[in-house]
This record gives sequence, C-alpha cells and structure tokens, in this order.
Amino acid sequence: MAENGLNLARGVIAVNSDIYDLHLLAFVLVSCIGLIVFGLMIWSIVYHRKSRGVSASQFHHSGKWEAVWTIIPIIILLSFVAPATRDLIVKEVGHQEAEMTISVTGYQWRWHYQYEDEGFGFFSSLAPEHNEARQRGADIDVSTIENYLLEVDNPLVVPVKTRIRFLYTSNDVIHAWWVPDLGLKHDAVPGFVNSSWLELVEPGIYRGQCAELCGRDHAFMPVVLKAVSKQEYHQWLENMKQVKAEQGSKPEKYTGIESNVVEENNHE
Repeated sequence: MAENGLNLARGVIAVNSDIYDLHLLAFVLVSCIGLIVFGLMIWSIVYHRKSRGVSASQFHHSGKWEAVWTIIPIIILLSFVAPATRDLIVKEVGHQEAEMTISVTGYQWRWHYQYEDEGFGFFSSLAPEHNEARQRGADIDVSTIENYLLEVDNPLVVPVKTRIRFLYTSNDVIHAWWVPDLGLKHDAVPGFVNSSWLELVEPGIYRGQCAELCGRDHAFMPVVLKAVSKQEYHQWLENMKQVKAEQGSKPEKYTGIESNVVEENNHE
C-alpha cells in the first residue's frame, strides 16, 4: 500500500479486473482523442497564423460536420454503456446470492466483525506492538517493523470459494472500510447499513485502512482480511466458538467509545 503507483489496482476479484480493463480502455481512448484534438489545434495555430499571410475563412456552419462530431461521441459513450452497466449490476446485486454474512461496524478507532450466521463476533484493533511503536515516535526505528500500522490483533478470517455478504455500519461517526486489492471501499454510517459482497478464489492476506477522517486516531485503524481454505476456516471457526464458550457471559474487551475514554484517561 506504500507504493507510489500511477494507476488503479487491478484487484484479485473477477469483477474488479473487468472494471480495471474498462478503465484502461477508456483512458487509452480518451488519451488518443486528446492527442488528435490538441494535435489538430496546434497544427492549425502554427500553419494558419496571421504572420504567414493566412486570412480567416468566413463560414457559418456545416450540417455534415456538426452531425459527425455529435454522432461519433455518442457512439463512443454507448460502447461503454453495456460493460459498465453489467459490472455495476454485478457489484450491486451479487450479495443476494451470498452464502454467509459478516457485519462490519466502525468504532473509534477499531472495527467489530460479527459473523451473523455463526452468532459471534470480535473487535479488531491496531496490533499492540505497532501501537506502542507509534506512541514512542522517534525513539524507535519503524522501518524494522513489518507492515507498520497495517497489522491488527484479530484479523478478519474468511473462506475462499464462498460468496460473502458484508454489511457496513458505525457505532459513532462515519468510517470507511477500505481494502484496495479487493476493490472494496464502503462508508460505515451511523444509523444506516451499506452492503457489498466478496468471493475470493485463492488464499491470501489483504490489508486496508479506514478511509474516512473519523477522529484523532483515524490513521491507526487498519483492516486485515485473511482468506484461507474452507478446511482451515472451519478449524478457526471451531477454535473461536470454543474461546467464546469459555468466556461465557464476560463482556468484550472493547465496547466502543466508552472504553476508549477510559483507556485514554488511564494512559494520561
């Protein structure tokens, strides 16, 4: 995520790859149109300047050419309507065929993931060693810390080859759950629920951040999603259920803004 790329990320999901290809095609086409138009303008300015003794032609309009430069742009725009509409529909309605649902709730400044079908959830916060390093500032060489400020204590674990519905909301202020490689960036708004879907084919670890300025520690609210095989996911699921059963009625370690205030006061 620290790379200074000059283009969009292709992403690892098929529909995101299609969007990337459409974007690239539009960029190349628009660049060619720009080169042609500005090339003709520059050529006309140079070869039809007054110092060469050229006088301006007197004309009002040409119905033929007006029709040409109106019809051609319409054809170009219409050629993008079908693929763009297809991708938009896939992005918007794909969650209707989901096999599992995960609710993502933003807190200041951490995420809560609720596995709706399994009936359990957990908080995901900046990894303790990263939190300590950022507080120590110049006293520590952060270049020695792998994935600095992009590591969490509890990553979101999902199975591959499974269509997952994500529901986004917030407990306090507006947040935005953003994972560039997955093409996901959705606002988490208090009182509203936004949705999207995801289906990964290969295992991997994908990192992101909160992309909405949500307060003082906005920069320390990373996202880590770990995609694993279905077998590994079920093993992880059983372990999580066992941990939850052992905890019984104990409250979550973090409960929202209130715990932040206590945490900060204790720190001070």
